[in-house]
Amino acid sequence: MAGPPGQDQQQPHYGKSALQRDTDAIRAFGVTGVQARVTGPGGRTVTASSGVSDIETNRPVAPGSSFRIGSNNKTFVATVVLQLVGEGKLGLDSTVERWLPGVVQGNGNRGDKITVRQLLQHTSGISDESYPGYDSAEEYYAKRYEIRTPEEIVALAMRHKPVFEPGRGWSYSNTGYAVLGMVVQKVTGRPWYEEVNDRIIHPLHLNHTIWPGTSPSLPHPHLRGYQRFPSGGPLVDVTEVIDADASGGLISTTADLDRFFRALLAGKLLRPEQQKQMRQTVPVDEETNHILPGARYGLGLLSRPLSCGGRFWSHGGDQIGYKTRNGVMGDGRRSVVVAMSTRLSDSLENEVGQEKVAHQLVENALCRK
Repeated sequence: MAGPPGQDQQQPHYGKSALQRDTDAIRAFGVTGVQARVTGPGGRTVTASSGVSDIETNRPVAPGSSFRIGSNNKTFVATVVLQLVGEGKLGLDSTVERWLPGVVQGNGNRGDKITVRQLLQHTSGISDESYPGYDSAEEYYAKRYEIRTPEEIVALAMRHKPVFEPGRGWSYSNTGYAVLGMVVQKVTGRPWYEEVNDRIIHPLHLNHTIWPGTSPSLPHPHLRGYQRFPSGGPLVDVTEVIDADASGGLISTTADLDRFFRALLAGKLLRPEQQKQMRQTVPVDEETNHILPGARYGLGLLSRPLSCGGRFWSHGGDQIGYKTRNGVMGDGRRSVVVAMSTRLSDSLENEVGQEKVAHQLVENALCRK
């Protein structure tokens, strides 16, 4: 297990059996299927899986199964934005109004006061209250195939007052990243996912990372996603859904996510100045800190403390039916990814509990050799 707080040396011997134990612990908490991957210096990788890919057939979790990565997508988009900054095509302190005139306005929203940096860091104040989601199985079945453009998502947010004045607080905003996707297209003349493909996916050979577009399906093999809506209710298969915007649209595998985050933290995707900017963090809000203790947020990248000393970098993703957690040390040499095909968000207790058991795996992996 991870050492006590303040201990600054890694503990030895986190191998296959230890990873399997921690993966099984996540399954035992009520998650249908789990995949985990730990990579050390030199690229040595240990993997484990637990549970099933499909509760109807009890098909075991297949190695390399695809899943929806949720908000890990934000780190891909942030990387593209910072590459554009490094190329002199975009400024971190440029305003939204400069690139998208008239798009962010009304009810106190001021695109001329919101910067690209604030969008990346969730300090823009743009409300997420109307961001599309599913609060019940009935709502999921009714709306899962609806196609929403970024313009529609942003227009919904403009019906609400800002959460705070730009730069005066922190509030997670999926809508803010929908705006960033629009900014990328305005700057480059191409959709954000094409820029991600050409700048990240192809150079790193992330051969199993795709943008699904308007397809609601996942490539085979994949983990089927499950969600429990009312507390104590049944698990609902929510695998099929159309959700492909810049805040969380990509589908990937643990191997591809691991390769991406290791390359990013090792400095292979950004110039030194943009790498430095990405790691400049601010505190998260109280609600997020309750779920992710000690978290701080940079530009599309999250930092959390380790009980054995120091901090690690990650993002994570919560999508309907899926939860992904990861961690990478600051030099990119040690990393962990855990993908779960059940999202237990029916109560705060279950949400925090799933978070803790997943974080324990991340802690154990990063605090051991």
